[in-house]
Amino acid sequence: MIFGIGTDIVQVSRIAAVIARSGTRFAEKILGADELQEYQQRSARVAANGLRYLCKRYAAKEAYSKALGLGMRPPMSWHDLQILNDAYGAPQCVATGLLDDYMQHRQLSAKISLSDEIDYAVAFVLLEQNQRDVAS
Repeated sequence: MIFGIGTDIVQVSRIAAVIARSGTRFAEKILGADELQEYQQRSARVAANGLRYLCKRYAAKEAYSKALGLGMRPPMSWHDLQILNDAYGAPQCVATGLLDDYMQHRQLSAKISLSDEIDYAVAFVLLEQNQRDVAS
């Protein structure tokens, strides 16, 4: 059963301006440890690729928080959700900490789609709930 959906779109130039002002602080605030390492590697190779990676993760976390219906407040946090690529490059939502507890308690799973162009990054999140023996 569908529990929630969320979508978010980010203007890449807006995030580029934030990075120009704050340096790495913005990326460190938004990204989990594994995401931050990937962002740094991509940025080192081609700065624009790192920027697009960051924009997609920002949009993904915003979309996820909308699908949960909680906004960006506990149990949702920037670092307790990472969007990591599987072996085939497909993005996967990886929850940890309080967010993982929340998701497991409610038997929720997430599907995500990310896309970007030169000017925009977009994310769509679908949360599904297993209806068997769900505790409220």
